Amino acid sequence: MLKKTILLENKASLTTKNLQLVIKTDVRESTIPIEEIGFIVLDHPEIYLSIPAMNFLIENNAALIVCSTNHLPNGLFLNLNSHHIQQEIFKQQINASVPLKKQLWQQTIVEKITNQGILLEKITGSKNSFDFLASKVLSGDSSNMEGVAASQYWKSFFEMKFKRERFGDYPNNFLNYGYAILRAATARALSGSGLLNTLGIHHKSKYNAFALADDIMEPFRPIVDEKVFELMQNYDEQELNTLLKSELLQILTRTVYFKEEKSPLMVALQKTASSLQQCYTGERKKIKYPKLWI
Repeated sequence: MLKKTILLENKASLTTKNLQLVIKTDVRESTIPIEEIGFIVLDHPEIYLSIPAMNFLIENNAALIVCSTNHLPNGLFLNLNSHHIQQEIFKQQINASVPLKKQLWQQTIVEKITNQGILLEKITGSKNSFDFLASKVLSGDSSNMEGVAASQYWKSFFEMKFKRERFGDYPNNFLNYGYAILRAATARALSGSGLLNTLGIHHKSKYNAFALADDIMEPFRPIVDEKVFELMQNYDEQELNTLLKSELLQILTRTVYFKEEKSPLMVALQKTASSLQQCYTGERKKIKYPKLWI
């Protein structure tokens, strides 16, 4: 079932009654069945969330995203008991061999570079060499084709002079918001498949609680890039507002394509996460990434 995404930017209280989430603001009160909720973005310092409501949401695998004073997602609450054989899966993930992790990272970067090339061609109308770069990705991406591709990608992506930086100038703020939402959705899917987000394939920082999400989201980043490009064409604003945030949240329902079917992104991420779990348990050899365009 396609889950709902809720953005709260005003003072509100969130409680629960009869398995319904009750949202009260100064102007209205609404109720939503908790099992229908996939994501809640909390972007106001005076939002009250009751512990029972939080527990019901987490038990139903909803992701609670908390924004900081700069209105960018800053924290994430996830279900830590979302799979019936979670401990067994953790063991398989922890004991995964280095060659396996290198192969999984190679697959991931091939997908990312391929998707970047397709989107860049759509935007510029010109052929590029990204298929060639993808073909040169080695096990573990030891030759850093990801970095080579990123350099070429961002030089050509925007008409304006642009440098991709976490705390850089516009439109970095748009990209950062979109990537944070994508990261939360990826972490939710991985947790739902019984995987440990802290233990990445490639990302290894001891300060990163979502290293695996940062790995698996890489091929999906062009979805955010495409949306940001679209917003820049249609709006003059350079600061995030409610409308632009709502537009960026729509990436979660954007259609992607598997061989047998098409799927909303939030559902596709669950399929990708499940396939990764099967790679750890030896049931599969490749992560199941969808095509972003057909």
